[in-house]
Amino acid sequence: MPIIKAVRGHQPQIPDDCYVAENATIVGEVSLGKQCSIWFNAVLRGDVHFIKIGNKVNIQDGAVIHATYQKSPTTIGNNVSIGHNAIVHGCTIKDNVLIGMGSIIMDDCIIESNSIIAAGAVVTKNTTVESGSIYAGVPAKKVKDISKKLISGEIDRIANNYVEYSSWFKD
Repeated sequence: MPIIKAVRGHQPQIPDDCYVAENATIVGEVSLGKQCSIWFNAVLRGDVHFIKIGNKVNIQDGAVIHATYQKSPTTIGNNVSIGHNAIVHGCTIKDNVLIGMGSIIMDDCIIESNSIIAAGAVVTKNTTVESGSIYAGVPAKKVKDISKKLISGEIDRIANNYVEYSSWFKD
């Protein structure tokens, strides 16, 4: 049974068509859109500020989504994949984004639509990632532009795959 808990009077909002793994944790002011999946050991902590998540978002195993008290909420758009063990903290991620495994997105960053953050990248505070680009490294910097083929071939494919994968786990 996942931990789904109200904090400071805020109950997580989770549509019926979402999948939440048995050992995931979702607490406080967290709202999920439709067709989302929250995977094993993922933690969404809406205790200090709100977390708003769009449709068809997958938050993979071990990822942590949090915010900064009274300063920086976390907003995630539609069709977003958050890779295994990523940390997304007090930032805005727009639509059609892939956040790679083990990457860190820090406070007040804006990840524009149709972007990829490479595995292991650290996007430092206040960084704006350009739409249609790939950022990599520590600290993360733009390494190249994304083709339309890569957007549909990777970003869309992964988001769609996770909708399918989650169907395997639903009763």
